[in-house]
Amino acid sequence: MITFSAKSAILGKKDRNLIPTHLNIRSLFANCLIIPPPKNMPSHTLPITNLQLPLSHSSSMLLKHDDDEDDPSTTLLLSSSFNENNNNKIRPVKPILSRASSFSSTINNTNNSIAGGVASFYQKRRRRVASDDSLSSVSNATSSRSSFGRDVRHVASETFLLTRLGLKMLTYLGVGYKWITRFLALGCYALLLLPGFIQVGYQYYFSSQIRRSIVYGDKPRNRLDLYLPKNCDEPKPVVAFITGGAWIIGYKAWGSLLGQQLSERDIIVACIDYRNFPQATISDMIADASEGISFVCNNIAEYGGDPNRIYLMGQSAGAHIAACTIVEHAIKEAGEGESTSWSLSQIKAYFGLSGGYNLFNLIDHFHSRGLYRSIFLSIMEGEESLRRFSPEVMVQDPNFGNAVSLLPPIVLFHGTGDYSIPSDASTSFAETLKRVGVKAEAILYEGKTHTDVFLQDPMRGGKDDMFDDLVAYIHADDAEALSRDGTAPLRRRLVPEFMIKLARTVSPF
Repeated sequence: MITFSAKSAILGKKDRNLIPTHLNIRSLFANCLIIPPPKNMPSHTLPITNLQLPLSHSSSMLLKHDDDEDDPSTTLLLSSSFNENNNNKIRPVKPILSRASSFSSTINNTNNSIAGGVASFYQKRRRRVASDDSLSSVSNATSSRSSFGRDVRHVASETFLLTRLGLKMLTYLGVGYKWITRFLALGCYALLLLPGFIQVGYQYYFSSQIRRSIVYGDKPRNRLDLYLPKNCDEPKPVVAFITGGAWIIGYKAWGSLLGQQLSERDIIVACIDYRNFPQATISDMIADASEGISFVCNNIAEYGGDPNRIYLMGQSAGAHIAACTIVEHAIKEAGEGESTSWSLSQIKAYFGLSGGYNLFNLIDHFHSRGLYRSIFLSIMEGEESLRRFSPEVMVQDPNFGNAVSLLPPIVLFHGTGDYSIPSDASTSFAETLKRVGVKAEAILYEGKTHTDVFLQDPMRGGKDDMFDDLVAYIHADDAEALSRDGTAPLRRRLVPEFMIKLARTVSPF
């Protein structure tokens, strides 16, 4: 039986190798004779005289000319059935021609069938294209509704998770006036800054420059948000940012204000989410951070980022997690036979904002401010693990000597009015790093609190020293970008000044 098809048939590798690649329809008809079917045969057969092909039982072959890939008329499917007792051998068949007219008639009928099949194919193709065009708007609308539905389901699942973890957290906190007063103060603080949060949230959910919840790993909350500049004509520098939240309430959206403002300066920001306590402990948080950094290092070029200009940044607890991550990664890279999915050589610098780096010096301070010792030790996996998760202590270990040289330059920002984590935490860490040979410096902002440098000042608009210093470091090797920064418009105010001052007063941080 001969069948003409506009679509390609899928054959096994063994069958494809049986057909010469130069064979086309013209040569096929030149080398075959068509035999009128005897009365006792249900279908036509084609003996092919010039091809000695061992056809298996019910085998199929696709003959297609290489130069005519897009022409459906050049596709020929040959099906042949043989008795199983033939042992895959071709029986000699003597060409028989009853009448010349039969041959001519058969050829004409075959050609008419080909022409009809081609016409039918293109007619169906035109109908299919027209149908696709007519449904394009419906498809786009359906896609938008589906995307919105996924966002709603994701928010609902996150809300359920946070509620469940919050209730579990109560079993650790118990009834204590310190954390209760801090929680109430946090509610008042958020209410006073609500006008700014609404504007930032609107941009977060509706801006076309923000890619939300990109999956970077297979663990819960292994997602990140990307903030992309409007102008992507050339690779942009990248900041991989890890948010704070006392290791308990951290979330990737906390970095939205910083991400939006840095993207306005042609800097891509990746806000990395991670598991919090009690869902995870510090080693899990570090593992999540490392996985997120790996995703940025290996995939950011697809989003217009420059893989050779990646900066790591953390704020508060996120600064501690990020510092632990690079120290731990340096130890891995300095070890023998340790394979890693990213390299510290890909990180141009590390920026720590209001972070703590020596847990031995902070545990009592945190206890006095409502992060009780028992909870803190549970987060840090016991008192015996405080050394391992204190970057300032780890870099002084004599066994850490080979790993020190792998650390990137480190810049630590801190406000002198910070009463959540004293600024001494940054100055002490910077001095320790310099003693062991790491390029490091601490930049202090007089009178600034823990939240001033991260929330109040950015929402105030206008000039912001910490933001300007950060952008200057990132654009240090780009004279054109520095020139644009000098003429960039001042950031707009998001919250009235009196509300910012009240929020600063009641801030629990």
